[in-house]
Amino acid sequence: MNELILASITGIDKPGLTSKITNLLARYDIRILDIGQSVIHNQLNLGVLLDVPSKSASYEMIKEVFLKAQILGLTIRFQPITEEEYGVWVTEQAKSRYIVTLLGRTITAQHIAKVSGVIEHHRLNIDIIERLSGRASLNEATEGQRACVEFLVSGDLEDALGLRSAFMNITHDFEIDIAFQADSMYRRNRRLVVFDMDSTLIKIEVIDELAKARGVGNEVVAITESAMRGEIDFNSSFAKRLSLLNGLEEAKVKMIGDSLPLTDGAERLISTLKKLGYKTAIVSGGFSYFGNILQQKLGIDYVFANELEIVNGVVTGAVKGTIVDGKRKAEVLKELAAKEQISLEQVIAVGDGANDLPMISLAGLGIAFNAKPIVRQTAKQAISTLGLDGILYLIGVRDRDIV
Repeated sequence: MNELILASITGIDKPGLTSKITNLLARYDIRILDIGQSVIHNQLNLGVLLDVPSKSASYEMIKEVFLKAQILGLTIRFQPITEEEYGVWVTEQAKSRYIVTLLGRTITAQHIAKVSGVIEHHRLNIDIIERLSGRASLNEATEGQRACVEFLVSGDLEDALGLRSAFMNITHDFEIDIAFQADSMYRRNRRLVVFDMDSTLIKIEVIDELAKARGVGNEVVAITESAMRGEIDFNSSFAKRLSLLNGLEEAKVKMIGDSLPLTDGAERLISTLKKLGYKTAIVSGGFSYFGNILQQKLGIDYVFANELEIVNGVVTGAVKGTIVDGKRKAEVLKELAAKEQISLEQVIAVGDGANDLPMISLAGLGIAFNAKPIVRQTAKQAISTLGLDGILYLIGVRDRDIV
């Protein structure tokens, strides 16, 4: 009669340990039902669930493997598993699975305790914890660090809204971000990233800078902030702001375009996305004049934005063509997905303002980046503590993958 045995092996890691142990197991015609291995600071943790052909074979196998482990400087523990226990384990593979991503400049035990406490409260089980960020130097300044830990959890989630609310409370109390998403086949199979431009891909609101150059900065900033908070209609606010730019010289427009400040992590993010085969797009309520500059600088594939009308070297202040508002952003996202022949689940949308919410809500992964409160509260994912390249962690990219 077959015996089921869980072998748990720990010790200082070195090359060849797994090979030596499994070569011994191979002598007994053992079937491997499950295996998992991790190394933390050179400490090996190896677990193997064994299906041993007979009781006598299990006795000889245990004796030989135990002696070999001692010679190799390893500690090994054998635990019998009943068929009933194994059956329960098999049925659990049908449980829903989720990914919780914890991001910040540094991660503390308190952060892990808070996040794992919420997971436990909602009766989910942590299956795997993995660090995605690189190894941190003890001497590196905290503000220059990136820290990310990923939890793979499973179980039947009954109150998704309550879980997200609990995570949001933690991010409010600590300088960390927490993302929660289903662990589906799309998670590592996104193909298109759509960016808002102003205050997302770049650090500024271009229309505010144009307004300062025209001498109407305060008036335009007040309208911009009200629109981004969702207090007034975007189209009418855009027309009002644009009209105030009437008479601005093209030379000043060019000066602003030549010095667009990229958001921290933007170049690293987009260069990595290009290497991974992603398509990228700017879909902005700003101006294509500046979107085209970024397209050339970063290698963006598509640009959809408003046209800044310039006649005889002067901005006219008139609205030209269809305004790219929130509704239009969502339409463009769907059009691009269709053109690339991908599903909406394979699209990532990133923005900071209320007019970005339609496309953020439509995308498979919608991210509020350094967003206004209304956007952060509405979007399923938010990043505020790291640069734009923090998005790479949400699609499962490790720092070492990039290096």
